[in-house]
Amino acid sequence: MTEVSSLTGRLLVATPALADPNFDRAVVLLIDHDDKGSLGVVLNRPTAVGVDQILAPWAELAGAPGVVFRGGPVSQDSALGVAVVPGADPVGRRVGVGPMGWRRVHGAIGLVDLDAPPELLAAALGSLRIFAGYAGWGPGQLEDELNEGAWYVVESEPGDVSSPRPEGLWREVLRRQRSGLAMIATYPDDPSLN
Repeated sequence: MTEVSSLTGRLLVATPALADPNFDRAVVLLIDHDDKGSLGVVLNRPTAVGVDQILAPWAELAGAPGVVFRGGPVSQDSALGVAVVPGADPVGRRVGVGPMGWRRVHGAIGLVDLDAPPELLAAALGSLRIFAGYAGWGPGQLEDELNEGAWYVVESEPGDVSSPRPEGLWREVLRRQRSGLAMIATYPDDPSLN
């Protein structure tokens, strides 16, 4: 098997041609990507369920909106916490440096151990999002989708994790690109009405 260049920490932005309703206009943060497969969370799918309803101890640390996000179609009965730790090395050279209960994914973005006491992390966290489920791909599956043109791969920014307007994140991420991708942000929701 050929070695996979890791996309961990980058964003997958669904192309308008992606037909899977699970990922229509989705922005996925890749938490793990290697030759064994890929795992990410959809950043722009808030639910109506408050964090206080399922993980009450973490509710005060969850950013606005204080709801659980649908992280993807896999294991929707499990929860993942993704948090930004301000002041963490933005390049991520100091692997393992960060508060207890937080594991760096990329730069200042990391995974939170939701079994840890929230007060362990409260002072260090800048933002926290709770995701029910995740998006997963087996070995080579994501690469196939990339070759088929299903996703744009772009750099993430710490603010993507806690966007106060998650419903606008797809357009926002595309708009900030310094390439032809910025024009895709104007793609109509329903091209047949254009």
